[in-house]
Amino acid sequence: MKYVLVTGGVVSGLGKGITASSIGLILKACGLRVTSIKIDPYLNTDAGTMSPFEHGEVHVLDDGGEVDLDLGNYERFLDIKLTRDNNITTGKIYQSVIDKERKGDYLGQTVQVVPHITDAIQEWIERVASTPVDGKEGPADVCVIELGGTIGDIESIPFIEALGQFSYRVGAGNFCLIHVSLVPVLTVVGEQKTKPTQHSVKELRSLGLAANILACRSTTELDGNAKKKLSRFCHVPIENIITLYDVSNIWRVPLLLRDQKAHEAILKVLNLICDTKEPALEEWTSRADLCDLLHEPVRIAMVGKYTGVADSYLSVLKALLHASVACHRKLCVDWVPASDLEDATREENPNAYKSAWKLLKAADGILVPGGFGDRGVEGKILSAKYAREKKIPYLGICLGMQIAVIEFARSVLGLHDANSTEFDPNTQNPCVIFMPEGSKTHMGGTMRLGSRRTYFQGASSKSAKLYGNQSYIDERHRHRYEVNPDMVLRLEEAGLAFAGKDENGNRMEIIELPGHPYFVGVQFHPEFKSRPGKPSALFLGLVAAASGPGGRSFEEKYQKE
Repeated sequence: MKYVLVTGGVVSGLGKGITASSIGLILKACGLRVTSIKIDPYLNTDAGTMSPFEHGEVHVLDDGGEVDLDLGNYERFLDIKLTRDNNITTGKIYQSVIDKERKGDYLGQTVQVVPHITDAIQEWIERVASTPVDGKEGPADVCVIELGGTIGDIESIPFIEALGQFSYRVGAGNFCLIHVSLVPVLTVVGEQKTKPTQHSVKELRSLGLAANILACRSTTELDGNAKKKLSRFCHVPIENIITLYDVSNIWRVPLLLRDQKAHEAILKVLNLICDTKEPALEEWTSRADLCDLLHEPVRIAMVGKYTGVADSYLSVLKALLHASVACHRKLCVDWVPASDLEDATREENPNAYKSAWKLLKAADGILVPGGFGDRGVEGKILSAKYAREKKIPYLGICLGMQIAVIEFARSVLGLHDANSTEFDPNTQNPCVIFMPEGSKTHMGGTMRLGSRRTYFQGASSKSAKLYGNQSYIDERHRHRYEVNPDMVLRLEEAGLAFAGKDENGNRMEIIELPGHPYFVGVQFHPEFKSRPGKPSALFLGLVAAASGPGGRSFEEKYQKE
C-alpha cells in the first residue's frame, strides 16, 4: 500500500479537499486503484450535529455516516463509495481508546497520547486503507489522506505525530507528503511572496514531517524566481513545485496537475513510475472544456435557510452543475433566503422582500433543499405554492418535499393550520410527523440515515421514467420526520401522487403533481450520488424542464410577472 498525505499551511480554505480529490483522480487515470481518508481534528464524533454555517454541509454516505463535505468531493471525483470510517475525527479516536481502556485492553498501563492515541490513528489508517471502495476485490494501490486544518493547529498535533511515525514505519518509497500552501501576490508591488510558505514548511519539519511536493495556491502561475527560492529554502526539487492557480472551473484542477507533471513527481516518490501509464483524462478534459463553452443560461432559485454560505449546499450545487452541463446549459444559481419571502419581512425589510420575490419570479426552476428548524419555513411554503400555481419546475429535497405536502394540504385541501409537528407540535392537521423509531433525547446519529430502498408505484410517473423505469432505487437519507401516513389517502384523492414508497408502503418517498411540467419532492437526498458525467436523474429532470423551449430572459420574466 502506498500513501499520499495532503497537508495545508498558512491559512485554511486553500482547497486541500479539491487538491486531494484531483490527486486521487490523476492517479486513478494512471491505472491505479485509489481510496481516500479525511482526518478532521475536531472532538465531534462526526459532522452530524455541526451547523452548516460552521462547517458547510453534512455529507451522508451509503452506510449512514455523517461526514465532512470533502468526502463528497472524493466520491464525486473518484466515483467511489466511502464509509464512515474514511472520516477520522479526534472524537472517534479518543472514544475508541477510552472504550479499550474501559474493557481492560490496556490493563496495568498508563494510557497516553503517545503511544496509545498515535497507535490508534495509525491502526485506523491501515485498516481503512485496505478496505475496497470501488466495488472490486482487494485493497487499493494508493490511499490519499487529507489532514484537515492548518499545520501548527494545536488540535492536530497528535495526528501529525502519528503520521510522522507512520511515514517512518512504512518507509520512504511508500509515503509521499504534498503540502498545500499559499503564495500571495501583494498588489502594491505585484511580487509573489514565498515567505509564508517557507515558514509553513519550516513548521512542518519541526513537527517531524518533510514535504516531498509543494502545491502552491496563487492567483497566477509561479514564476521561475519564486520556484527557485522555494526550492532553496524548503528543500524541494523545482520539478516538485506545482502551482495551483485560479482556473475557470474545478474540473480543470486535475488537468493543471497533469500539465505540470505532478503525477510523475508523485509516482517517482512512491516508486511506481514503471508500473503506470500516462493519465487518461480525455473525457474529463472534454467535460471541463464544455463547461467553459456553455453560454445559454438556466436560472435555478435556491430557496434555503443557509444561503449565506454556499458550502452549506455543496452537493446540491454540484448536482445542479452536473445536470446543467449534461443539458448544455450554463448554470446560474440565484440564492433566495427563505425568510425574505415571508410577510413579516415585507414589513421589516421591504427591499429584501422585493429582491427575494424578484429572484424567485425570474427563475426557470425552483429548488428547496433540506434543512432543520422553523426559520424560513413559511417562505419555503410560499415558494412551493408559487411553483405549483405558476407551473414552474420544482424540486423539493427532504424538508423541501415536506413543505410541498404542507402547502398542498393548506391550499388544496383547505386545511389552513396544516403543518409539521417539527414546527407546530399542537397542530390539528399534522401532515408531517416525527418518525416512531427516532430519538427525542439524543441528536447525534439517531436520524434515518444512509442508503434506503424506494419502490416506484407504477411506471407512469416522471421520476420513474427519469430513473429508467426501474422498479426500485437506492438513495441516501437523512431525516427525523416523515409524511403522516394517515393523511396520504386524503392527499391522493385531492390530486397529489405518491410516486415512490418504502418497502412496506408506509413511508412516502416521492411526491409528484400530475399535469404539472415538473413538480417533484423526495424524502431522500439524490444530490449525494450525483457524479460528473452521471448526473442525478431528478436534478436532470429539473434542469431539463427549466431549460425547455421558449425560455425568457431574466428581465422579461420579472417584467411579465
